[in-house]
Amino acid sequence: MSEVLVVIDHAEGEVKKPTYELLTIARRLGEPAAVFFGSPEQGDAVAEKVKKYGAAKVYVVDDAQIKGYLVAPKAEALQQLAEKTGPAAILLPSTFENKEVAGRLAIKLGSGLITDAVDVQEGGVTTQSVFAGNYTVQAKVTTGTPIITVKPNSAAPEEADGAGAVESFAATISDVAKTAQVVATQPRQSTGRPELTEAAIVVSGGRGTGGDFAPVEGFADSLGAAVGASRAAVDSGWMPHAFQVGQTGKTVSPQLYVANGISGAIQHRAGMQTSKTIVAVNKDPEAPIFELVDFGVVGDLHTVLPAATEKVKERKG
Repeated sequence: MSEVLVVIDHAEGEVKKPTYELLTIARRLGEPAAVFFGSPEQGDAVAEKVKKYGAAKVYVVDDAQIKGYLVAPKAEALQQLAEKTGPAAILLPSTFENKEVAGRLAIKLGSGLITDAVDVQEGGVTTQSVFAGNYTVQAKVTTGTPIITVKPNSAAPEEADGAGAVESFAATISDVAKTAQVVATQPRQSTGRPELTEAAIVVSGGRGTGGDFAPVEGFADSLGAAVGASRAAVDSGWMPHAFQVGQTGKTVSPQLYVANGISGAIQHRAGMQTSKTIVAVNKDPEAPIFELVDFGVVGDLHTVLPAATEKVKERKG
């Protein structure tokens, strides 16, 4: 059975949930083999985590020559690993960086590329959500090694026994790939909440909050959810742009999306319409958001959310 390379999404060796989702998907296509870009000292610990989700092998690529540069070195390393192993497919979490890496890798390997898949089935048939989530498209790579970036929450992680054998891979990075270098970064202040694009539950607020996001944040924290915002809330200066969900913000696809005081303009729908279950709270019974939801509450979010938060806490209690 051919290997399926899965690029591990991690922060300083802490493996993120999308990796486990991809390993689950990879088992439909072949034998999962994880690729870890990081310190070799962290390789064994990472292997212990990913082998529980079926990783038969973990290729550890020392990132000493890669970190501090933009995407080109990582694409070169993956090219060399793919040429050595001849995988059945290469899967990456669908982040901005990984989509750039995937594009460069596809050119280097002469392979087809599919981005932002929301499902991958046996035979490499992918499903994509297009035109603001109004249509789905099925596609399959027919040239070279399929390279696919997959959105978070596209599959439920399923545990499976894997050997998790660690193998070091030494990549040779060209000088050309090192021409774009990161010279400074500003760490984002942690909120203790899940990353917006990876969260299983997202609670968002819009113009109807009147700038008071306390009920939204309180309800989100009771559910262990991420907090999002509409463009109107961001343009009003109530929330930073990093929290914006929509056509000019981030695209999310959680298991549950709760829209509070959000009218439901097409620009916002484009960023959340593929959510598995959608709930809306809005004072206006004619708000367009109600055309999209699975469950709707007509009411003031400042009354509804605190009551809902108390009920959630009581059940957890």
